[in-house]
Amino acid sequence: MSLQISIVIPLINESESLPELHDWIVRVMDDSKFSYEILFIDDGSKDSSWKTIESISKKNTAVRGIKFQRNYGKSAALHKGFEAALGEVVITMDADLQDSPDEIPELYRMISEEDYDVVSGWKKKRHDPISKTIPTKLYNWAARRITGIYLHDFNCGLKAYKNTVVKSIELYGDMHRYVPALAKYSGFSKIGEKVVQHQARKYGSTKFGLNRFLNGPLDLMTVAFMGKFGKKPMHFFGALGVLMFSIGFSLTIYLGIDKLFVNTSAKLLAERTEFFLALTSMIIGVQFFLAGFLAELVGRNSSSRNHYIVEKEI
Repeated sequence: MSLQISIVIPLINESESLPELHDWIVRVMDDSKFSYEILFIDDGSKDSSWKTIESISKKNTAVRGIKFQRNYGKSAALHKGFEAALGEVVITMDADLQDSPDEIPELYRMISEEDYDVVSGWKKKRHDPISKTIPTKLYNWAARRITGIYLHDFNCGLKAYKNTVVKSIELYGDMHRYVPALAKYSGFSKIGEKVVQHQARKYGSTKFGLNRFLNGPLDLMTVAFMGKFGKKPMHFFGALGVLMFSIGFSLTIYLGIDKLFVNTSAKLLAERTEFFLALTSMIIGVQFFLAGFLAELVGRNSSSRNHYIVEKEI
């Protein structure tokens, strides 16, 4: 019988919370009679997290562990976990006990019975300082506007996916925040949301610094661009190039006609500011066009360019 649920848990320096989290998950899985596996992805911990995972795995054969040589980031940990996941439904959650395993049965039901591709948790009532909640609200607002996916909490670690979804996307950088957007751009459009309980951190301290407020928006722009123009960069750069070149060329023609037939006594073209603006516009237009051309050449030779997802086959 195939596994029903794979629970992927990326972590770094969470040795204190792991035994309690494991016992909590097992209790929920046993109560619901799910077949399951737990994948702990140790993202280069410096504490005893890996020893704790080894100890847990000896007691529970459903536990698997992967340890990175160094810290690569949450996206890399999730990507590795997605590769290894065998369950029909893949649940992701953080290891700091802020995500409640009690939410798993309902998340599983929404995927398996309501046929959602992705279900994202929404921590409607948060136990975070205002210095974190206000930037999070602004970030979620921007993400909704840019991606067209109306989720309240993109950054919630508690999410559920069909196995086919996690096998069809690639995570890198800080893209873990935008898995719903990546799923949408891969053709998985049925994305839902569930209000989930947010627990206050019990052990240790947060592993995310202020740099996430800079990296988050930058990655959001990357995801939006790659989703719309990743397979056709010339449509973006070429359009900008043609626009800029046309503006510059039109202005140059106007200045030439003005000098030859209207204001023959006016200053030489090379002495007029408008001429240099027109020349600059044409140069920028050519550069945009060349950027699109080079992007097409690179994309044509990329192994992932023709990564098309086959839903069914007879």
